[in-house]
Amino acid sequence: MSSLYIIPLILFVIYVGRLASQICRRSLTEWWLTTFLLGAGSVIFTGFVLSALYLTANAPVWAGSVFITATLLGKLLSRLSGQNTGFSVRKLVEERFQTGKNWFAELSAYSRFLFILLFSTVGIIAVTNLLLVFFTVPNEWDSMTGHLNRVMQYIQRGTMRHFGGTNWNMDTYPKSVCTLQIYSFLMTGHFENGFKFIHHLSYWTAIVAVFGIVQRIGHNRLSASFFCALAYALLPDFLMQAITTETDIVLTAYLSVLLYMLFTYRTIGVQTADSRYLYLAGMAFGIAFGHKITFALLLPSVFVIMIYTVFLSRSWTITFGRVWRLGLAIGVGVCLWTLPTGYLKNIEVFGHPIGPPTALKHQSVERAGSLSNLLEQGSRNVVRYAYDHVNLDGIRNVKAGADLNHAMRKPLVLLEDKLHMRLDEETDFSIQVFAFDRKFVFYNANPYWGIFGFGLILPLLVLVLVGFIRSTPHIYLGIALLLHFAALSYSAPYDPFKGRYFIETGLFGVTFLALLFLHPRATVDVPNRPIWKGYVALVTVVGCLSALMCVFLNTRALPFAWTGPDGIPFPSAFTSDRIRQITIGRPDTYIPYKRFDELVPDSATVALATINDDYEYPLYGPKLSRRLIAINPFEQGLKPIPKEADYLFFDKSVISPQPGDIRLGTDTTLRARMIVPGEDYYLRKLKKGVRGEK
Repeated sequence: MSSLYIIPLILFVIYVGRLASQICRRSLTEWWLTTFLLGAGSVIFTGFVLSALYLTANAPVWAGSVFITATLLGKLLSRLSGQNTGFSVRKLVEERFQTGKNWFAELSAYSRFLFILLFSTVGIIAVTNLLLVFFTVPNEWDSMTGHLNRVMQYIQRGTMRHFGGTNWNMDTYPKSVCTLQIYSFLMTGHFENGFKFIHHLSYWTAIVAVFGIVQRIGHNRLSASFFCALAYALLPDFLMQAITTETDIVLTAYLSVLLYMLFTYRTIGVQTADSRYLYLAGMAFGIAFGHKITFALLLPSVFVIMIYTVFLSRSWTITFGRVWRLGLAIGVGVCLWTLPTGYLKNIEVFGHPIGPPTALKHQSVERAGSLSNLLEQGSRNVVRYAYDHVNLDGIRNVKAGADLNHAMRKPLVLLEDKLHMRLDEETDFSIQVFAFDRKFVFYNANPYWGIFGFGLILPLLVLVLVGFIRSTPHIYLGIALLLHFAALSYSAPYDPFKGRYFIETGLFGVTFLALLFLHPRATVDVPNRPIWKGYVALVTVVGCLSALMCVFLNTRALPFAWTGPDGIPFPSAFTSDRIRQITIGRPDTYIPYKRFDELVPDSATVALATINDDYEYPLYGPKLSRRLIAINPFEQGLKPIPKEADYLFFDKSVISPQPGDIRLGTDTTLRARMIVPGEDYYLRKLKKGVRGEK
């Protein structure tokens, strides 16, 4: 019966698409982005309301209430846009398909080669990733300890109210993405991989937005728009998150919609006095800020883009008229989608919108100490992350590629040594110590931009900033990119996993590839320039190969079994058993978690005496039907075992074992290669009527 909720899910998507056609111009890009924004905004706001009513887990109420929210938002935006009638999306798709065919037919042989290669690579990856989304389980570290763990807790509790979990981010992370995951999970009949849907949709939404942004910048030059969109689809750090439940790719989608609306306002809205783009930008701003606090690091960059697209005008009167409309839209967006997501509760509980002091000192600016040390170590982080970008990501997943990568970077290592920058010696503002040759576990799952980044994007950025290539929008985009790069470097300790944060920086950076088709000094769309065209073709070929190797050699979700360059064998994600796949990041915990699954019934209630770094999500079971109760919440001390618990799962470091407890243990043979080794796990069968002890 629960699987029947897929019908209202499909109807909701169709309905939101219909509403979007009554809000946006007759543009396929704009329709997609408006549909995404309206759909996400409706689900998020509905989730906040249902949480307050303790209806978070009520599928029938979800199925109907999202239509109400979407109707109210859609009608309001439709009235503000002054457009009351929609258009046929099907007919528009047919027209755009014909336009694409005509464009491709007019391409030179060189351009055809580039685009056939790019489209083919994206096509192969699209099919592979779709299969991975549907048929492999989530297994990212943060999801196992926090993100998906809290989603299950909210479903079990029927509300997203603060409760205090084992991991510090259980309650501190904003809850808006949880509403989207809960909705997908419930409407697909408790389909576990439904948690990934919003992330995979965000991947394609950001790609569409890049296409649209470059259309606005490049005056509808399809070659520039397609090249940027396809290259962005293949940037390793962005590509790798398309099949995960990591949160940054969703923030990237919101940011991309915001940027599209701003650039479209400058191109179209200014000429026609059409303020709908300001209202949609305000909505995207509120949703983005409500999604994750790291959007604050993007505020300087967004402000720079706003200067170019909104604030600059012929008179102060015009500027004021634009600013108050955008400011009002942002204010409403913040009230509806930012404030209810948990920041205010964090201030009440922890005294800070982000979370407890321990977490801030571990991975925030507070860890640097004095301002002088922050400036010094933050500057080192700028160089560290710049070095991390100069890597053949994807290709170095194999030994030959790693050797080539090592040889290519020798001049950079020599330069660092001559300048005495001490990148790998200073460690007080680092979560993991910087290394010129990062460990396989770091760059396999969390790469950066690959060769598209250091081979084309960064050189074009430099050429624009020094004035060799003159492009006004790219000057503002370049400043925005540098501001976000600096914000990531100075706001938190160095972390080799930070590749995932630079997907937002890449959103600004990938637009520089448009210059390959727009600017006379950089264009490849000319009959001569064999060296430059050969170089761009080489980067494109290597970039496509890198993307394919990122996907097919991703140990976290391997389409086919493979042995890594360090000699460790990995099974195919399609054939691996659930526990082995879900503990791929912590293989030393496979044996205890497998035994737990075999010993504990799917319907059991289990008390958890675990620690901050423990995976708790796998303990819900293959049907996600066990009830888990954390009794060692973060920094609150051990609580009594609840009376309703049937079992106690605990770490020896938290509770001392007693006779009769089953030692699940951990695989100590793997301990040496674990970043964070597992604990010594135990299981206790609780007798009825014997509860309350610690």
